[in-house]
Amino acid sequence: MSATLDLAALFQRMTGDEKHGWAAASTLDVLWVLYDRVLNVEPATVGHPDRDRFLLSKGHGPMAYYAILAAKGFLDPKHLDDWTTFTSPLGQHPDRTLVPGVEIGSGSLGHGLALAVGTALGLRAQNRVEPRVFVLVGDGELDEGSNHEAIALAGRLNLPNLTAIAVDNGSASHGWPGGIASRFTVEGWHATTVDGRDRDALYTTLTARHGRPNAVVATIRKA
Repeated sequence: MSATLDLAALFQRMTGDEKHGWAAASTLDVLWVLYDRVLNVEPATVGHPDRDRFLLSKGHGPMAYYAILAAKGFLDPKHLDDWTTFTSPLGQHPDRTLVPGVEIGSGSLGHGLALAVGTALGLRAQNRVEPRVFVLVGDGELDEGSNHEAIALAGRLNLPNLTAIAVDNGSASHGWPGGIASRFTVEGWHATTVDGRDRDALYTTLTARHGRPNAVVATIRKA
């Protein structure tokens, strides 16, 4: 399918109550690159122990996530038309027990990165070296204290199979001295800042391996 037109059409099928449209739209390119070119997971392998894991921590981004899952065959597109209704499996925040391919139930901002660290540690304990763990966070939720602990722990334990993507759309309350990338590098991560709409740059940074945790800061600005 078209990587742009058909994806936009799926995105636009979700109408109704407040859906954090801008917060979700800012993640579309990152999510598309992940599911189209990076992640080793497909509808038939959502339960395979050697699959890659993607965790959506950015709780205000499910609209884009659902569109991507529908585009890639994890989810029947018809569910997009009645999302957030009483009988729909698609809520304002994804539910891992209701939506195929969803790894965690997200919504409480700030907890996804810690869960990703735990997932990476679990894979290490099982001696599974191939699966990678990707977690998408928003710049605003990085204000949460649990992220400081998760970033520090991942750096100290050196988890090379962990990649955090921080979508920076200018919504953080406090920001970070030196930019978001610096809060990762000071703890031993490799970090790169790229244009969040440049799909080739996203692919390059998301597939790079550095022998330590990888952070990709995807900057997005409203036109």
